[in-house]
Amino acid sequence: MTTFSANLGFLWNDRPLPDAIRAAKAAGFDAVECHWPYEFPAGEVAAALSETGLSMLGLNTRRGDVAGGENGLSALPGREAEARAAIDEAIAYARATGTGAIHVMAGFAEGDDARATFCANLAYACEQSAPHGITILIEPLNRYDAPGYFLSTTDQAGAIIESVGAANLKLMFDCYHVQLMEGDITNRLTRLLPGIGHIQFASVPDRAAPDHGELNYAHVFATIDGLGWDRPLGAEYKPGADTDATLDWLRKAR
Repeated sequence: MTTFSANLGFLWNDRPLPDAIRAAKAAGFDAVECHWPYEFPAGEVAAALSETGLSMLGLNTRRGDVAGGENGLSALPGREAEARAAIDEAIAYARATGTGAIHVMAGFAEGDDARATFCANLAYACEQSAPHGITILIEPLNRYDAPGYFLSTTDQAGAIIESVGAANLKLMFDCYHVQLMEGDITNRLTRLLPGIGHIQFASVPDRAAPDHGELNYAHVFATIDGLGWDRPLGAEYKPGADTDATLDWLRKAR
């Protein structure tokens, strides 16, 4: 049976993270994940996870200077010290909360130097996280929402993963981003599944609840289930209103 994780970067993000975890449990989600949890003490988040019995699947490294428009540091030449400090912080938070994966954000960059920088920082992240059983994820972002982001396609991500060569480096396959950039979702999932560490979804093109738009998620979920995927799929969509009012898709999927 398909299971689901609530991405609390978007869902119930009008409340403190521990309370959002409790809301996800009440709504029937099987796990949670987040974006940048660092304003909340890890102990409080760990307590909410223990109380609800939910696991935290993943979190992101910090973006850098958000007010200045940054969206990640790890592909930015000359910013290695900051990028690795963000990686260290994410690993410490993941360990304290039992989080299984960290999305290392590349940032806005291009060219060979950016690629080399990203690969070196990923190698560092993989080496530091491996003793703790933590998976490192990289995620292609679409050029409409994140123009200029270093990583934009699954082929590019696959080449980087192969170049780094670490067993705990995996692809975060977000159906929303992949559909906008490349399409062919179910064939790509089938081909790339061995290298995928997490799967996310939202409607296309508006990134809302997965009950409308150009992707038939009943078919996508059935395909993923048929491939033998046995981990929760991440609901990373923008509810646009009260999150609880957007969950008909979850009830139907059950």
